[in-house]
Amino acid sequence: MKNEQYRFLPILLGIGSLVLIFLAEACQSSSDIKREQYFVEGMELYKIHCANCHQMDGKGLQNLYPPIANSDFLTNQKQYLACGIKYGITDSLRVNGKVYTQAMPANTQLKNIEIAEILTYIYNKWGNEKEITPTETVKEWLDACEQKQ
Repeated sequence: MKNEQYRFLPILLGIGSLVLIFLAEACQSSSDIKREQYFVEGMELYKIHCANCHQMDGKGLQNLYPPIANSDFLTNQKQYLACGIKYGITDSLRVNGKVYTQAMPANTQLKNIEIAEILTYIYNKWGNEKEITPTETVKEWLDACEQKQ
């Protein structure tokens, strides 16, 4: 009889866990939700426009294309990278002490929001950031680098 009173305990614990998970999800801030949305959209765009050269794991292709994951290049280079994604890069790059000379093609069809999402994905995945790259900032950067073209 004593065990009878505890037979619903696993069910109650399971329901309690689900309630806690639901409450935690419901308590996410709008900025967290926006960051997650940018991250997921950025990951999909990265797969289409970047992964062929830089690979899904961000490790690049040996001597041809530089790594993004564990890359010293990500430090203080977000504006340059935004311009590179949109307009391409023809200059050689030094990444983790190694020089890469393969040109990066332009993606002029990408919208500012798409570049912001790609940057959010890259910097949240491999750059230790936990924030979005704002579309407005990307627009300012692209306007500035377009004038230099």
